[in-house]
Parts: sequence; C-alpha cells; structure tokens
Amino acid sequence: MEDRLTIGQLARATGVHVETVRYYQRIGLMPLPPKRGGFRYYGERELDRLRFIKRAKRLGFSLKEIKALLEIDPNDCAAIAHQAQELKERIEREIEQLEALRHNLEALLKACQEGRTSCPISQTLKTDAELL
Repeated sequence: MEDRLTIGQLARATGVHVETVRYYQRIGLMPLPPKRGGFRYYGERELDRLRFIKRAKRLGFSLKEIKALLEIDPNDCAAIAHQAQELKERIEREIEQLEALRHNLEALLKACQEGRTSCPISQTLKTDAELL
C-alpha cells in the first residue's frame, strides 16, 4: 500500500479519533510523516503501528509501556515477555486492591442493613476513619 491515507482515514481504519493519532504523535508513539502537497499521508507501516498500540492498550499496557514495547526488537521474546510479566503483576495488585474495596463495601452495606441510626457509609465518607 502506498502512503495515501490522510490522518482521518488512518483514524477511521483503526477506530480511533484523529486527536488520538495527533496525541500519539506528540508523545512519540506515532511518527509524523512529512507534508506532501500540504497534507501528511500515512501508509501500511503507520496503520500497523496504530493497530499495535490499540491492541496493547486493550491488553492493559500503559502508553509508557507501549512505547517501551515498540522500542524492543519484535523477535526478542524474552524482553517482550518481561514487559508482559510486569503488566500481569500490576494487574494482580490491582485485583487485590479491588477485592479489598469490595470487602469494605460489603461490610458497610451489612452495617446499613443492621438499621443503625446513622448511616455507616455516610459516616465513613465524612471522616478519616479507616474503612471497616
């Protein structure tokens, strides 16, 4: 494919907004092609890169992590696996935090059902007290 896509066509082809492409260019995730005849044109390379970014985001990688992935040789499985392992560990920590939040909310809801005179949820939100 020749470099014939405008930024709008590139964005539509990947399901992102034009401003997203521009943002990725500003932070160095996407290249900024030179102008030809007053327009910038994109090709298969940029299309593949934008699809890569979108898929990596869907897996949970941050933009900073995606930038690091893009700098790794695509055949360096060990380096890529290392990045994926770090993401997995971060997700596991987030799951633990979410489970703790769920436990706290369940305890507050149970306290509400006990018919106390003041709402335990409201009291918790008003104070610096630790959650149940």
